[in-house]
Amino acid sequence: MPEQRAGGFAAEDLMYDWNEHVARAPGYPADLSFCDETLRDGLQNPSVIDPRLEDKVALLHRMDAVGIHVANVGLPGASQRNRDHALGLCREIERSRMRLRPVAAGRTLVADVRPIIDISQSVGLAIEVYVFIGSSPIRQLTEDWDLPQMTRLSSEAIDLAVRAGLRVAFVIEDATRSRPEVLATMMKVAIDHGAGRVCLADTVGQATPPGVEALIGFTRLVLAETGAKGIGIDWHGHNDRGLALANALHALRCGADRAHGTALGIGERVGNAPMELLLVNLKLCGLLDEQDLRGLPAYCQMAASIMGWTVPVNYPVVGRDAFRTATGVHASAIMKAETKGQQWLADRVYSSIPAGWFGRTQQIGIGWMSGASNVVHWLHSHGIPPTNELVAAVLVKAKSEDHILTNDELMAIVRSHMESLRVGER
Repeated sequence: MPEQRAGGFAAEDLMYDWNEHVARAPGYPADLSFCDETLRDGLQNPSVIDPRLEDKVALLHRMDAVGIHVANVGLPGASQRNRDHALGLCREIERSRMRLRPVAAGRTLVADVRPIIDISQSVGLAIEVYVFIGSSPIRQLTEDWDLPQMTRLSSEAIDLAVRAGLRVAFVIEDATRSRPEVLATMMKVAIDHGAGRVCLADTVGQATPPGVEALIGFTRLVLAETGAKGIGIDWHGHNDRGLALANALHALRCGADRAHGTALGIGERVGNAPMELLLVNLKLCGLLDEQDLRGLPAYCQMAASIMGWTVPVNYPVVGRDAFRTATGVHASAIMKAETKGQQWLADRVYSSIPAGWFGRTQQIGIGWMSGASNVVHWLHSHGIPPTNELVAAVLVKAKSEDHILTNDELMAIVRSHMESLRVGER
């Protein structure tokens, strides 16, 4: 493809990728999918606001535009507002003929499953039911649960959904701190009663990549023992140790076929795996070549706007500084690439992620660490001849300040310089 070449060189000729030398797990599945939890788990963050239904609908369209496969429309059993919003979102999915499909969450309680069935029948749209229950010893002690009680509750909830003709994903909360024998029993019971997916939830962000690999390997063995075919494996991870993205990527490498995430990683406590970075990293791995990610900035910006969230300036891909530099050496390299007439080269010489994928460009600012290249680039981009005297005047100002100069400040320098030239000519 043309965008993969620069000056007659293929991408692999210009960038040696040590990531390819890492010992490989089984490999990404051919039919991997993504579940967006922004409108359920994301809203459990204590600092966000619960958006209006029309705002949630708008975000749902953004999810669909970037190719997200399924979205959690909420927990209808939690309140009337949750039920009304889940119903409205499902109606919009059906009305707009979205490719994205809905899932809804509920505890392993009949009272939580019934509202999901009601919404599905009201809209005439199949909703995948994600029923969850904690399984770790610490949860069992806290809740006064025992294994027979847990399997009974799970069976009743799954049976109700299956009788209504809905697909079920059995979510094992706190799976990463659960005993193998408990996990095996609960998985087998869920599958016996008709669950089509098992979701491993790293509820408190306990896992590390080796732990992910061990847990998914164990899960695959258990599923094989059941003899059931086509049982999917979901990975739902939190970011308490800062490993949510790494864990989600590794989970897919190790046999999970659906990864969960939220816009900007917003979620309970410190959040979840960030959906946009999950998509970006998989595209960089060559798995989403046909997926158009230009809508990712709009998806993230809308999520932040409707939830009252602030995007950090240094946030990858969508942050203000993601493709912005004011360092002289970096600016010089980008300019040299541009003078070769190779935008492909300019977009990668100091960036592992091409800005062009997201409708953005490499930006060169001017500050105390800048050189003449920064100034020349800015002047050219504004149609101003870069004379030696003007470049020097801008650099004198830039190196005397403690911040990157704004466009207004730069234009003031240009105007002052031009005025001094006119005075000198009189």
